[in-house]
Amino acid sequence: MDAAAAEALAVGMKALGAGIAMIGAVGAGVGIGILTGGATQGIARNPDAAGTIQTNLILGIAFAEATAIYALVVALILLFVF
Repeated sequence: MDAAAAEALAVGMKALGAGIAMIGAVGAGVGIGILTGGATQGIARNPDAAGTIQTNLILGIAFAEATAIYALVVALILLFVF
């Protein structure tokens, strides 16, 4: 295997690893969708608790989004550091 083929293989493997790492973003999207749906149903059933539900919703979305950010950081590290 010559140097050009090895370099091409390394770049391809980096891209594949970064793509696999970004699967975590799919989980965050699903989690945010479930959170939003549950909050909407909760507010529809009990409008008086809307403030508490919205506070918990925002906190849950922040935690779910953090996992997507971690996945993005891992993908960027794989692409640009290794």
